[in-house]
Amino acid sequence: MSAQKITKLFGIVLVLIGVLGFVPGITVSGHLLGIFEVDPIHNVIHLLSGIAALSMCGTEFGARKFFRIFGIVYGLVTVIGFMNGATIFGIFGVNMADNLLHLVITVVSLAVGFGGKKSSPMPMNSGPQM
Repeated sequence: MSAQKITKLFGIVLVLIGVLGFVPGITVSGHLLGIFEVDPIHNVIHLLSGIAALSMCGTEFGARKFFRIFGIVYGLVTVIGFMNGATIFGIFGVNMADNLLHLVITVVSLAVGFGGKKSSPMPMNSGPQM
């Protein structure tokens, strides 16, 4: 599967997670599906991350660039979450389920962003060679 398709799917899932975080019944006592800690800031971060993914999925280069940046940022969030335990810079809450999910997202993001075939920002001239 191309980085573009993965980025688009990832963006859709993040937007849905962000929206679902605001839905009573799906979010119970501040936990999405009773597992992942969420709050309004956390939900907005999911929404913005999903929108960023969807805005970058138009090209292979953009999709890989998104996952490189996203993977590095989520890697930092993961490390801080494991070290700090309850919050990320006091901005939004996390629990062990969040930290483990963030770790998986980090690994997948970095693999998609830095793995596979390399893409260039501009298509190479495929005209006739002399």
